[in-house]
Amino acid sequence: MTVSASALPATAAALNGVAPLPHLGVIRVRGQDAASFLQGQLTQDLVLMAPGQARLAAFCNAKGRMLASFVACRRAPDEFWLVCSRDLLAPTLKRLSMFVLRAKARLDDATAELALFGLLGIATKSVANEDESMPTEAGFDAPFIAELPPADATPRAFWLAAHDSPAPAGHALSPELWDWAAVRSGVATLSAPVVEAFVPQMLNYESVGGVNFKKGCYPGQEVVARSQFRGAIKRRAWVGQVEGPAQAGQELFASDAPEQPCGLIAQAAPAPGGGTAVIASVQLAAQESGAPLHVGAADGPRLSQLHRPYALIEV
Repeated sequence: MTVSASALPATAAALNGVAPLPHLGVIRVRGQDAASFLQGQLTQDLVLMAPGQARLAAFCNAKGRMLASFVACRRAPDEFWLVCSRDLLAPTLKRLSMFVLRAKARLDDATAELALFGLLGIATKSVANEDESMPTEAGFDAPFIAELPPADATPRAFWLAAHDSPAPAGHALSPELWDWAAVRSGVATLSAPVVEAFVPQMLNYESVGGVNFKKGCYPGQEVVARSQFRGAIKRRAWVGQVEGPAQAGQELFASDAPEQPCGLIAQAAPAPGGGTAVIASVQLAAQESGAPLHVGAADGPRLSQLHRPYALIEV
């Protein structure tokens, strides 16, 4: 049956259901020093997290450029699950492991041991109600639900459990619809094409709970802090719609300045009604000029409908 264009959703507001997430993976960090080890590596304060909590975090190089992004889940006092893009898992695990040294922490790829689903809309509540009898530190089979930033006011969450656990009940959604909703949330998940392309503020991470400026040192902290407090942020992230195909890592060009790129696509997903939804990091000057933006070249597919689903924090 052919679905009319008018029947296709323009926003993620009405989405509801459960989606498998094969493009994501999980790094597991266990041991007595798991929290203190991660505290010295990521932009988030992991020590203050209680078991059962989840927070956004970034892993940066010494120049403050993001190597990976995570939804960090504290499974137990001595165990964390770091959900990240699967194409970055192996290099990120290798790099993090280099810094363990004498810390009592073990890192491994737990993707094959876990079932990972995305919950959207009413499913976030109905599934949570089914699992609320599970104590935070129950056995490994007990599901872990990590709340995520909403997409067009629609609740989102990760659901993680042992790989042989029954899938959460709910209307089946495709991974593609989940990806579209993730883009609509305006909170980018870093992937291989854009490694080292952004400091966290270029993706608004400080405004969506991904950076804690009160915690101790981590790689790139000085650069991240200086960018925040000295007004050095020249690029910001917006959600937009491309009139055609687009993908992460493609440059953006303004029609009135075609020689130099003015932005970069951080994440992209096909929109149900056609075109591509993107999270784009754009130079403030280019966005404020009002000149049309295009993908790949000044005469490439048009990027429009730029908006931000949340407010930026005040310095």
